[in-house]
Amino acid sequence: MNNLIFGVLALIFSSTLYYWSWRYQQKERYWPAITLIIAGGLGLYFYTSADFFLHYWDERYHALVAKNLLNHPLIPTLYDTPVLPYDFRDWQANHIWLHKQPLALWGMAGSMWLFGVNEIALRIPSIALVAVAIYLVFAIGSYLFSKKTGYLAAFLFSMNGLLIPLLSGRKATDHVDIFFMFFILLSIYLTVQFCRKENPLYSFLIGFSIGLAILSKWLPALIVLPIWLLLVGDSEKFSLKVTITNLGIILVTLTITFLPWQLYIFSVFPQEAAWESNYNFHHLIEGLEGHSGSVFYYLNRIRINYGEYIYLPLGWFTWKSLKDISNRKRLAVLIWFMLPFLFFSMAKTKMQAYLLFAAPALFYMTAEFFYALVGLRDRYRYRWVFNVILVLIIILPIRYCVERLTVFEFMDRNPQWVIDLRNLNKEKFESGVLFNYDHPIEAMFYTDLTVYPGLPTNDAIKNLRQQGYTIIVNDDGNLPHHILATDQIVKVELAKNKDPEL
Repeated sequence: MNNLIFGVLALIFSSTLYYWSWRYQQKERYWPAITLIIAGGLGLYFYTSADFFLHYWDERYHALVAKNLLNHPLIPTLYDTPVLPYDFRDWQANHIWLHKQPLALWGMAGSMWLFGVNEIALRIPSIALVAVAIYLVFAIGSYLFSKKTGYLAAFLFSMNGLLIPLLSGRKATDHVDIFFMFFILLSIYLTVQFCRKENPLYSFLIGFSIGLAILSKWLPALIVLPIWLLLVGDSEKFSLKVTITNLGIILVTLTITFLPWQLYIFSVFPQEAAWESNYNFHHLIEGLEGHSGSVFYYLNRIRINYGEYIYLPLGWFTWKSLKDISNRKRLAVLIWFMLPFLFFSMAKTKMQAYLLFAAPALFYMTAEFFYALVGLRDRYRYRWVFNVILVLIIILPIRYCVERLTVFEFMDRNPQWVIDLRNLNKEKFESGVLFNYDHPIEAMFYTDLTVYPGLPTNDAIKNLRQQGYTIIVNDDGNLPHHILATDQIVKVELAKNKDPEL
């Protein structure tokens, strides 16, 4: 695939739709404007998602577990049929895989059930959720502030340079964080609908959506609750009794939604569940797997992910919110960002996507600040200063988006190592075990083999043959004599996976 040609076409397609969207917005025709933003975003999403290989972190693990769930939806496995001893504590090479909550994995498995086991099917759920989320960002922003603020926030969201690599699997935590962000957005959107329509049915839906967010990535989903309380209080439509009753409905519903899976895994897989629960806690007190950083990690990172001028709207919005603490809508947005920001800044393990679910709040702050500057511009002599800031607020995020699309970088998007694995799977080995392949997780996704990176010992070869396994070894040019000399081992030559970093 010619990356440059398709990339330029995708940019032209999406830029054209974004331009006409902006024109419709200027005429206050918001429905076609948002529809065009969604269409323009989809052009970028499908382009970046058309990588015909699994990405190194963390997509390959999520992909393999999702593939295995097709055969047993309630038993998440990494090594589906481990033939060698394994450490249940090693989430990168174990059998029962509880390293993540199941919802995103079920979503990916469902998509592969519909569209086949392939990379695009794996990414379709994230693409679809982000497309819907664009509308949710607009709708929430329209309620909290104004339609023009909601529109600009939706635009910034749709082409964000962190969001796009995540939904296409190019960045760590990928589809799991997309699912998590979506259900938090949906919960807040349903909260807005509850405040508007006063229908208690929305309380059940809010609880269910929060429960699904927990089933995507655990308890930070409870950030919705203080936001719900502030927006319900701001509406001034509900008595204390009605508020408490609906809060109770939400709490009961979300518990009924997320708790059964937790009880199930502790009952059926107690050893693995206990270990993962303890491991999750250690994210707070220890920088795990090299993902550490100072307390200023996220303060520094947001300038890269959301534009270098993000500190201006963040500081201005914080000042405005604290100056007028009675404005509960503003306070809700501030809490939406600040609570996760402070919490994860204090936690020892740090990754840039941990704050993705709070990103819409930053887009609302940016949009409000943008229009505040527009309002101030005509009052001062040096309008050009305001114009420069306004342009940079938009241009800098766009620049980062284009960089993360990697349109102008050479990429082999259908690499030989994937082709070799697909061809190997056509051999239909009976109970095959492949050794000496450096990337066993990817190999198990593309084949029906059990795969290990090392060479088998003589005892392992003997035991596996006695059990009826076909032993396959990747010939990398450095095989020992005892492997080369036996005709009981199938030798294959597979291209090396070069671990593309995007």
